Amino acid sequence: MSTFLFVTPTWDGQLWAAEMRKAAPGMEVRVWPETGDVATVDYVAAWLPPPDVVRSLSRLKVIFSLGAGVDAILKDPTLPDGVPIVRVNDPDLTMRMSEYVVLHVLLHHRQQRRLDENQRKKVWDGFATHAANALRVGVMGLGVLGQDAARKLAMLGFKVAGWSRSPKLIDGVQCFSGAGGLDTFLARTDVLVSLLPATPETDGILNRALIRQLARSGPFGAPVLINAGRGRQQVEEDILAALEAGELRGATLDVFRTEPLPPDSPFWSHPRVTLTPHIAADSDPQVICEYVARQIAAYEASGKLSNLVDRARGY
Repeated sequence: MSTFLFVTPTWDGQLWAAEMRKAAPGMEVRVWPETGDVATVDYVAAWLPPPDVVRSLSRLKVIFSLGAGVDAILKDPTLPDGVPIVRVNDPDLTMRMSEYVVLHVLLHHRQQRRLDENQRKKVWDGFATHAANALRVGVMGLGVLGQDAARKLAMLGFKVAGWSRSPKLIDGVQCFSGAGGLDTFLARTDVLVSLLPATPETDGILNRALIRQLARSGPFGAPVLINAGRGRQQVEEDILAALEAGELRGATLDVFRTEPLPPDSPFWSHPRVTLTPHIAADSDPQVICEYVARQIAAYEASGKLSNLVDRARGY
């Protein structure tokens, strides 16, 4: 019988273990720090594992990430070399992210914050609106999540482009890639959606210099930023300064450099910021555990795994 260990110091490991026992009833499931004999653990699922915990599992065959990104695992400098890492790629998680992106693009497009304020003030204001095809949306990061969100936005009629490090082809989406394509991509973008993976190259990429490269010729006269990727990618002082200077019309931020967001952060009360508590694509324990159980069954039957992480690239 195989043994599975959850290492989730900031999450309810017992909740995850209960779902894993349902998904894989023939497997022994443990929750850190009650690891039992570490030499008998075959598989681990982790989120922000403490240093040396995963390395201590001498029989470990596979490491599973419990989130869409893997930076919470890769930040452990003591991870054992040679053990494959599998990232989550489940239709439920992908759909949740696309729902979030579509919701917030539409929120800015249809000026919902203005309508909310008018309702509070009891103001009947039938202001002019524009069609979806007047708005150019740009998606940074064209992995599974970014590609799906881009396709759904294009289906709604927005002019959608995407940017990624390596070239991609997506029906209905104009694709740019590499350093050479970034400037052109930014210059045609009215609403920038960031779904980039967390890597050293993307740290701090959402800064004022990048914001100043976005289009000013769209229907709002200033661009909008939506970040549902990682908080470490945004320079928060630059975003606030750009909002105050009119270089950004508004922002939706789901992630922050410090989470939970401190009570004294100006983002909480900024009139042109929509703030959500890192919930764009929640990891559902039942769905993720069923996904992991399927991966283990395939691995034990054939030795094959899908959605492997390239440690050198960070995703």
